[in-house]
Amino acid sequence: MIESILIADTATYSGTPESLCDLATFNFIFGGNATGKTTVSRVIANEDSFPSCVVSWKGGTRLQPMVYNRDFIETNFNQSNELKGVFTLGEKNVETINKIAAAKIELDSITKKIETLTRTLQGEDGTGGKKGELAALEAEIRNKCWAQKQKHDAKLQGAFEGFRNSAEKFKAKVFQEWAANSATVETLTELEKKAESVFGQTPTTEKLTPGLEADAMLAHEGNPILKKRVIGKEDVDIAAMIKKLGNSDWVREGRGFYDVNDGVCPFCQQATAEAFAQSLNEYFDEAFEADSKAIDDLVTNYRTDSSRLQQQLSSIIIDPSKFIDIEKLRMEKDLLDSTVTVNIQKLTAKKKEPSQVAELQSLGNVLSTIKGLIDASNSLVVKHNTMVANLSRERRDLTAQVWKYLLEVELKVDLDSYKTKRDALNKAVDGVTEQIALATKEKNKTAAGIRELEKLTTSIQPTIDGINALLSSFGFQSFLIAKADNGKCYKLVRADGADAKATLSEGEKNFVTFLYFYHLLKGSDSDSGMTTDRVVVIDDPVSSLDSDILFIVSSLIKGLFEEVRDGKGHIKQVFVLTHNVYFHKEVTFNPKRRGKTMTEETFWVVRKSGLVSKIEKHDCNPIRTSYDLLWGEVRKPDHSNLTIQNTLRRILENYFKILGGVDPDAICTLFDGKEKLICKSLFSWVNEGSHYAHDDLYISVDDAVVDAYLQVFKAIFEKSGHLAHYEMMMAST
Repeated sequence: MIESILIADTATYSGTPESLCDLATFNFIFGGNATGKTTVSRVIANEDSFPSCVVSWKGGTRLQPMVYNRDFIETNFNQSNELKGVFTLGEKNVETINKIAAAKIELDSITKKIETLTRTLQGEDGTGGKKGELAALEAEIRNKCWAQKQKHDAKLQGAFEGFRNSAEKFKAKVFQEWAANSATVETLTELEKKAESVFGQTPTTEKLTPGLEADAMLAHEGNPILKKRVIGKEDVDIAAMIKKLGNSDWVREGRGFYDVNDGVCPFCQQATAEAFAQSLNEYFDEAFEADSKAIDDLVTNYRTDSSRLQQQLSSIIIDPSKFIDIEKLRMEKDLLDSTVTVNIQKLTAKKKEPSQVAELQSLGNVLSTIKGLIDASNSLVVKHNTMVANLSRERRDLTAQVWKYLLEVELKVDLDSYKTKRDALNKAVDGVTEQIALATKEKNKTAAGIRELEKLTTSIQPTIDGINALLSSFGFQSFLIAKADNGKCYKLVRADGADAKATLSEGEKNFVTFLYFYHLLKGSDSDSGMTTDRVVVIDDPVSSLDSDILFIVSSLIKGLFEEVRDGKGHIKQVFVLTHNVYFHKEVTFNPKRRGKTMTEETFWVVRKSGLVSKIEKHDCNPIRTSYDLLWGEVRKPDHSNLTIQNTLRRILENYFKILGGVDPDAICTLFDGKEKLICKSLFSWVNEGSHYAHDDLYISVDDAVVDAYLQVFKAIFEKSGHLAHYEMMMAST
C-alpha cells in the first residue's frame, strides 16, 4: 500500500511541496471543484509521468493502481465504441481456482519476505536499515574530513583548491587520494613553509648573493714581511752600535732629518764627518729599502682590499636576499670590521717600526662563516628559482604532499576505522540485495504461473451478467451491456440491439462507466492479472448522478470497504475523492467511529488559494454541514420541544429535495390516523414551497407529542426505503 504521497511543481501545486503522509487503508479527500483533487488521483495512476512527485510504497512493493476519474471515463467510454472486457475467474474449475489460491498465498509470502528484506536494507521510510547505517557512516567520515579542511585551510588552502566549498567534494577528493597518492610524508611545518611561496602570490626569481673577494685578505695575513725584522747591513762600522742599542728604527727615523740638515746631526746639532753619511747609506742598503717598500705596499693593499670587502658586505646587507640570515650576517660583519681595524693598527705599527715582528688576527673564521651564510642563501635561491621555473610541478608535488599528510597523519585512524565498518556494511547490503533479487525473481516466476492459471479459467461473461443485473435492479431498462463481436469487449445496446452509446445521458454514461470500473476491480481487462493486489482510487464518481444513484454508488463503495476489512479480494487500499458533501457523508459513515479518526482511515481537505492548492490533514471527519447539525439536534436526548418540529421538517426537506422525484403525498398514504396527520404536518413545506415559512412555526407540545413526531419521522424513512440513511445519521458522531 501507499505510505505517503508528495506533490510538487505540477498543475496547481507550486511552491512548497504538499504531502499526504501516514496514509491508512481508507483515505478520504474532500475538496471543491478545480481545487486539485484530480491531480492527486493522476499522480497515483501514473507516478512516472510526474517526476517532481513521489509516491512511497510500503516495503518498496508497488501495487497495481486502479483509478476511476475523468481520465478513466475519457479513455474507456469516450475514445472507443467498445469497452474492454473484464475477465474474471470462473467458479466451475475448482482445481484451477485452488491452485491459483495456493499460488497467491505463496506470492503473498514472497512479497512479505521482500518487504522484510527491504526494511532491513533501507528501513521503513527508505532512509534507515543497512543503507541508512552506511549513509550515517559516510556522513561521519565526511564531517571528519571537512574538519581537517577547516583546520588547515588558512595555510594550506592552495592544496584544497576546487574542494573548499563542498564537504562532499572534499570527502570524495580524500578518497581519490587515499586510493592513489604515493607522495612522501612531510612535516606540517615544512608543508606550511613551502606553501608560503608555492601557494602564495605567483613568485618571481631571486638573484644570487655574490661571493666575497677575500683571497687577497687571507693572503695578506701570511705575508712573510710581517715576521721579518727589517734592519740595516751588519758589516758597516756603525752596525755594531745600532745592534747594541737596538735602535735601528730610531736611526732610520732620524736619517730622514739628517739628510735634509746638511750633515748636521738632528739630535746633537753637531756636524758629522763625511764617513758617517756614507756609513748610514751603507747600513740602510737596497735590501732594507726593498723590505721597507714591501711593508708599505702591504699596508696600502690591506687597506684597499679590506675596504673593498667591507663595501661588498655593506651592499649585501643593504639589499639582502630574503633567504639569507641577515642578523647573523650583520654580527659577522661587525666582527670582521673590528678585526680589520686591529690589523690595520698592527700594520701601521710595523710600518713605523720595521724591525718589529707583527702578527695579524686571522679573518679566516669570520670569512668562512660569512661564506657559509652566502652559500646557504644561494642554495635556497637556486631551489626557489628552480621552483619558479617549474611552478606547476612544484604546486602539484606540494598538493600531493599535503593530501598525503592528511591521509597518513590527521585521518589515518579515522579512515582505517571507516574502511572496516564500510566493508562490513557493504557486505551486508550486497547480501540483502542479492536475497531481494532472488526473491523478486521467485516472485515474478510465481506471478507468471498465476497468470497462466488465470488464462485457463477466465471469462468476460460474468461481468456482463453482473452489470446488467445492477442496471435492471436500479431501474435502467432502456439499455444493457452485451458482448462485442470480437468476443473480448463490451458494447452498450438498446433492448432492440441498436447501439446505445451515443444516446446515453451524462448520468447514465457516468453510472455505467462506474459499474464497469466496479467490476474491473474484481477482475482484469486482460485474460490474466485478476488476482494482483491493487490500490483503488475513486475520484468524484457522482458528479452527474441523481440522488438515487448517489446512494447506490456510495453503497457499492462501502461494500468494497467491507471486503477489504474482511480480507476478501485483492484490494489493499482505497482513496475516495469528492466535492459532494452528501456523497462524502454517505461514503464516510461508520457506526463504529466515535469522534476521532479510526486507525484504518485518514481525512484530508484540498483547498486552493491564490491559484495554489494546499492539502490539510484532519484528525476527524472535517465535513460537517448544516444538515449534520440538524440531525445532531434530533440525536440529542434533551432536544428542545419547542423547535423539534421545524428541525424534523428541515431534515425532510433537505433530504428529499436532494433525492428528487419523491411524492410526499404518496408517503403520507402509507400512514393512518394520527400518524398520517403528523406526516402531513412534517411534509407541509412541500405546499409552502420554502421551509423559511416554517422557521418560527411551532406549537407548544409535551414529551408525548414529541415522541409521536419522532416515531413518524423514523417511519417516513423506513416506509420510503431509506431506513439505512436514518440509521446512519442517528448513529453519526
